[in-house]
Amino acid sequence: MELERILPFFENKTILVTGATGFLAKVFAEKILRAQPNVKKLYLLLRTSDNKSATQRFRNEILGKDLFMVLRNSLGANLESFISERVTPISGDVCDENLGIKDCILREEMWKEIDIVLNSAATTKFDERYDVALGTNTYGALHVLSFAQNCVKLKVLLHVSTAYVCSEMEGNILESPFYMGDTLKGTSKLDINAEKELVKEYLDRLRVQGATNEAIISTMKDFGIERAKLYGWSNTYTYTKAMGEMLLGQFNQNLPLVIIRPTMVTSTYKEPFSGWIEGTRTIDGVISAYAKGKLECFTAHPKSILDIIPADMVVNSMIVAMVAHANKSSQIIFHVGSSLRNPMRLCTLREFLFRYFTRNPWIGKNGKSIKVGKAIVFSSMARFHAYMAIRYKLPLKVLWLANEVLCQYHRDICIDRKRKVALGMRLVELYKPYVFFTGSFDDSNTEKLRVAARESDADLHLFDFDPKCIDWEDYIMNTHIPGLLKYSMKP
Repeated sequence: MELERILPFFENKTILVTGATGFLAKVFAEKILRAQPNVKKLYLLLRTSDNKSATQRFRNEILGKDLFMVLRNSLGANLESFISERVTPISGDVCDENLGIKDCILREEMWKEIDIVLNSAATTKFDERYDVALGTNTYGALHVLSFAQNCVKLKVLLHVSTAYVCSEMEGNILESPFYMGDTLKGTSKLDINAEKELVKEYLDRLRVQGATNEAIISTMKDFGIERAKLYGWSNTYTYTKAMGEMLLGQFNQNLPLVIIRPTMVTSTYKEPFSGWIEGTRTIDGVISAYAKGKLECFTAHPKSILDIIPADMVVNSMIVAMVAHANKSSQIIFHVGSSLRNPMRLCTLREFLFRYFTRNPWIGKNGKSIKVGKAIVFSSMARFHAYMAIRYKLPLKVLWLANEVLCQYHRDICIDRKRKVALGMRLVELYKPYVFFTGSFDDSNTEKLRVAARESDADLHLFDFDPKCIDWEDYIMNTHIPGLLKYSMKP
């Protein structure tokens, strides 16, 4: 694998970024603008009603974030002119053909100018309603591919997927593609177009029946999980992302296609500064619930490896992969994670959390510190359910009956405890594929990429993505949790 110098590659290039308000897309845009100020243009696709609204959303939800603090400080008064010359926010939606870009003159201009397409548009909710996930994660990928095929100067299309498209496989999981019709059960063939028609029929039936919007949302969420499990996937997110990969592989017509499969993405390791994060990502829901005293027990396989990778390392791998695979008429997949090179066990995270929040307790809404204990970890779902029934559900039923007798005297306590039980059960079900995951992700292609970068001296110091350098205790205790508290967790 040969690699030219990275920074010169992006000089005078035009890049289209879909899903521009997403976590990785923001980190990518900031890195390109800061590291290569001579980039020609970034087209940022945002879901808005018009381009004026897209510009406003860009300023509020992207440029206005602390992530851009380093760039703001370095440019000072020149920031506005620098951004206006290089960044063009565009109203659009990957769910639509031509990405929902209605201005035909603008479309033609983009097709003539664009060198690189980054598709990071996705809905990452594990239990997203099926129609929404299918539209964004599956057919959205196809629409981006179709748009890229019209770009006459295109050098590479990079699609962000997830390593967990493998669902609950075991052992060493290879960087292998999915093919049309593949399932994880291997018992039946998956027909993506039939799934699309099935969703349409299902929605039409619900509407004819006069279902409320709330009922439609709930039903479509359940339907997504049902279809995912039918074919061997654990949730709607990984299932629809896998189908997106299938469509890309089937219809790419020898375009230079890179599929990046990151594991669980966490706060930045170094750039533009350590600890920046947005929202509560995969493991962060657990951290947040634990810190607030809402999670006293959990379930996990004793040998489970927590495969996490900082966002800036993922973005660095994306950038290097773009350079390495430019102008190559083929598809390549890169796993970007830590389970093979620098594994951290789930039990280690539990120890870090206990130590951190014992020393730095969360302050509740009442102004009092919340005391945490070492969360009980169950090695099987059966043990977890038995514990929940005895420890919480049975006493809650007794309390609820007493509340009825005493004219709602214990109403607030009942609601609070019921909410805590529901949260615990929901977290366990959603995270089950991850906390019982015992496999590791082979990253042979990614390692070849690292080796090529080292051998070519291709600005690697600016684009490091080797997880072996991470000290997990230092990162979790001094970077990730403080960053989560500062940028994402709310009282």
